[in-house]
Amino acid sequence: MEIRQATTVAELLAAAHLYDGPPRPEWAERFLAAPGHLMLIAYTEDGFPAGFVSGIEMLHPDKGVEMCLYELSVDEGYRRRGVGRALTEALVAVARRRGCYDLWVGVDTDNDAALATYRSAGGVDDGVFTIRTWEFDENST
Repeated sequence: MEIRQATTVAELLAAAHLYDGPPRPEWAERFLAAPGHLMLIAYTEDGFPAGFVSGIEMLHPDKGVEMCLYELSVDEGYRRRGVGRALTEALVAVARRRGCYDLWVGVDTDNDAALATYRSAGGVDDGVFTIRTWEFDENST
């Protein structure tokens, strides 16, 4: 397994089977062009994208830079083989190299697989956490 940072739209689109929905080329272009956005893709020996992790650097005037692990996905056929852990560890290494003071991820408390993956990669429980969401559709103003 080789983990590489995606640098082209073609690489992002080739990992379509790992996303929640179909990727759009224009969104892939914006993702690559956005400062602090990155995606690491794990490839099998034959070049199949077996998983990815995406991260976003976040900057605040009183804190500096931290990395948000935005999403982790592993193809069903490659789960429970350490791919998710390796991707998470690779993102942690990138965050350290970039001078981030920490890396964090929001995860559902009933997502046992994700919790185990993050724990195995050195992540610790930071206590009670909740997320509030504002969803917008095309008709929202």
